[in-house]
Amino acid sequence: MVKGFIGQKIEMTQVFDSHGRVVPTTRIKVTPNTIVQIKTIDKDGYKAVQIGAGERKKANKPTIGRIKMANLEKASRTLREVEADGEIKVGDTISPEQFFRKGMLVDITGISKGKGFAGVVKRWGFAGGPRTHGQSDRERAGGSIGASTTPGRVYKGLKMAGHMGSSKTTIQGLEIMEVKNEEGEILVKGSIPGARGNFMLVRKSRLKKKSYHEPEIPDKPMGAKPEEEAKEQTTETPDEKIISQSTTETKSLDAAEADSSEEEK
Repeated sequence: MVKGFIGQKIEMTQVFDSHGRVVPTTRIKVTPNTIVQIKTIDKDGYKAVQIGAGERKKANKPTIGRIKMANLEKASRTLREVEADGEIKVGDTISPEQFFRKGMLVDITGISKGKGFAGVVKRWGFAGGPRTHGQSDRERAGGSIGASTTPGRVYKGLKMAGHMGSSKTTIQGLEIMEVKNEEGEILVKGSIPGARGNFMLVRKSRLKKKSYHEPEIPDKPMGAKPEEEAKEQTTETPDEKIISQSTTETKSLDAAEADSSEEEK
């Protein structure tokens, strides 16, 4: 069984999950992959399988020779090496139905979008220099890059301006929301690296899916009073409230007169 599949990014969209939540997804075109070459430990020093997807209009001589050795009719547009186990032969095709299923987690590897030559603010998120006291050219500058005599050099790996993007990127633990076998597409939760039309490698993820618990709606609103207290408050009439207030006032007056009589004695 091959542990990877080549897909092509189409676009982003959104769907509703089983809990009624809007989920951003990415449409990936998945066509049957072909096994082009099998790497062995005796010959190549490692064990892997080379798979291909798409169709190339014009192929060079090395590619044509590989196609003839594998007894293939057409040259693949892109090739990737993945792990595999079991009995596999050159020329076998892998269908999306054999690899994908709804709800599984996958890791997607692709080439991210190129941003060209970027400064430290865009590339690394630097805050820039002060914008006052006449420093008009220090707003997006990188600032100091090291000490003086000691160490007398710039350390390797320092964050500076340079080429941004266009690098190999992997996103782990993306959930497959839908599998459309008739249309040859899958919908993956979230965004994936690369522009539209780029090829990417989809592999089974080692991460486990997190369980989702819907929030429970309480029977009574928060802060509600018990039924007994509510009934007692509702049964009391306005006349009874006036009588109770008058009785409390008379009791307080009697207590004050008794205190004053004791003081006179």
